[in-house]
Amino acid sequence: MAEGTIKRITDKGFGFISNERGADLFFHSSSVEACSYDDLREGERVSYEVGHGPKGPRAERVRPTN
Repeated sequence: MAEGTIKRITDKGFGFISNERGADLFFHSSSVEACSYDDLREGERVSYEVGHGPKGPRAERVRPTN
């Protein structure tokens, strides 16, 4: 699994994760595991898998790192 930091999170159920390569990945609230979408905060470290959505790469299986 890759790791990154939540760069932006919206009240509309999606956000963006900044990864080590400097690219931002979209994620949807339905891809969050091990916690609620509402529990995530900007700046929090997360792990994720890179998947493919209709508009390009996106983060899936997003979970906070401890």
